[in-house]
Amino acid sequence: MGKIAEHWRNMPLRHSFVCYVLLFAGLALLLCLVTHGICDWGQKQILAKYSSGPAVRYYLTNEQGERLGDGAIIYTDPAQLTAADERLMSWLRLAPSLAVPIYAALSIFAAAWLFWVQKLRAPLAELQLAAEKIAENDLDFALDCGRQDELGQLCASFELMRFKLAANLTEMWRQLESRRRLNRAFAHDLRTPLTVLQGYTELLQQSEEVASRETAAVMHRQLHRLTRYVESMSNLQRLEDIAPEWAPLDWTQLVEGLRDLAELVCRSGGRKLHFQAGLLASMPHLALDKELVANVAENLLNNAVRYATQTVHMELVLRQQDGAVWLCLTVTDDGPGFSQEALKLAAEPYYSESERAEHFGLGLYICTVICRQHGGVLQLANAETGGGQVRVTFLLK
Repeated sequence: MGKIAEHWRNMPLRHSFVCYVLLFAGLALLLCLVTHGICDWGQKQILAKYSSGPAVRYYLTNEQGERLGDGAIIYTDPAQLTAADERLMSWLRLAPSLAVPIYAALSIFAAAWLFWVQKLRAPLAELQLAAEKIAENDLDFALDCGRQDELGQLCASFELMRFKLAANLTEMWRQLESRRRLNRAFAHDLRTPLTVLQGYTELLQQSEEVASRETAAVMHRQLHRLTRYVESMSNLQRLEDIAPEWAPLDWTQLVEGLRDLAELVCRSGGRKLHFQAGLLASMPHLALDKELVANVAENLLNNAVRYATQTVHMELVLRQQDGAVWLCLTVTDDGPGFSQEALKLAAEPYYSESERAEHFGLGLYICTVICRQHGGVLQLANAETGGGQVRVTFLLK
């Protein structure tokens, strides 16, 4: 019995479906025969109540004239059925004809339903659950449907894919951690010799020779720039380890704080500010990390002030989509806008269109990292007026 059950469980889906259809088709045929017999028996029972009139018995005979069997009685005066029996007789005559399509439809439905329950529902649920876990980067599970049919083979392929993804993710994290350790060691080991060299350049700047003082001044500036570069590497490492600290959202306080920050940055850069803020019709209970949002806003405003001609536009709104609420922050300047290369690379670390730029091109990259840690994204575009536009989103909880 166990071997039969195992064979049935591992039978290919097309063979299983054919077996289900044949089984229920046979059951439908049996039910049709039973229904026909019951209806025929019912008609005879009704007619038997009206068998008291004159009758003639007829016999079958052979060539010699001998009677065969007991003969059949045929009534010469047909009996008149009552209205109720006449209606019942009509239904009994019609029932066998109706039984064929009804039983056929029921058998098809039953075969399909049983095929779904026995062969499809469990493995498809396993595959859906596995897909959801993989989408959430949860690869710590095993997938085994316990069968060898087509869906079992699909589960096995899915399990192989999960295993490869887990191995690749582990290797990626190992390489990433190795790179982080290397960067930390690089930044730490460079700090001491840079400090020593800066001390020597300061001494050389006190030399009596003009050429030596000028050379020492150039070296001091370059060493200062290199020191800032090393510090930026350390800051990036610390930034990637920051986790959001969710706090209840006070919309009014958030808007006022970001408006004050924007006015301060724009006033310091000699630019005008155009600020807009909107909210949802019904404000649910939400939470976000206000410090991270302010950090992103400050970086975006500094970039906008650097490239703006006169005005910086800042828009702050809440949007609801797919059951989630997002904080959308858009900063637009009226400058020349992003080049095609900048639209692709401006959010990368240490990217700058000018090789002699005083900054290291980390502002947008910092915003990208913070948005990603807060469940959002950063998007670059050029506004319809031609200026650069940066939109960031933060997932609210």
